[in-house]
Amino acid sequence: MDLHLIAIGRSRRGPEQELFNHYIGRLKSRLNMVEVEEKRPLPSAELKVKEGELLLNAIPKGAFVIALDERGKTFDSVSFSEKLTAIRDEGYPALAILIGGADGLDQPVRDKANLTLSLGKMTWPHMLVRGLIAEQLYRAQQIAIGHPYHRA
Repeated sequence: MDLHLIAIGRSRRGPEQELFNHYIGRLKSRLNMVEVEEKRPLPSAELKVKEGELLLNAIPKGAFVIALDERGKTFDSVSFSEKLTAIRDEGYPALAILIGGADGLDQPVRDKANLTLSLGKMTWPHMLVRGLIAEQLYRAQQIAIGHPYHRA
């Protein structure tokens, strides 16, 4: 199954990018990073709509879509690993994880998602979220193969 992380904004050099690179380098499957961005200075509501369109247009055909949203479901790492295994076993050709902009996800993006995922009640910097997701994908991979990386 192809993995796609689709995010609003462009990454910058720094510790967040290094963290992301560290974990994607450890994944057995390639994680395709797709960055989309609306550069025009738009009012917040318009920007949210435009960013939503950019995210939706970047989703690969037939992908299982996970949208990151504070109102989403929370998983522990084992349950997340089990969910990813089930998605793979259902025959989806791709998994697309969506990270919205500062104003969150537009409703059509949440509607398109097969699963809305929350990383908890706290707000995280979007560039750090990329590293967190990459680590959780790596952790899920290690849990699925019975590797002792995850000790719970």
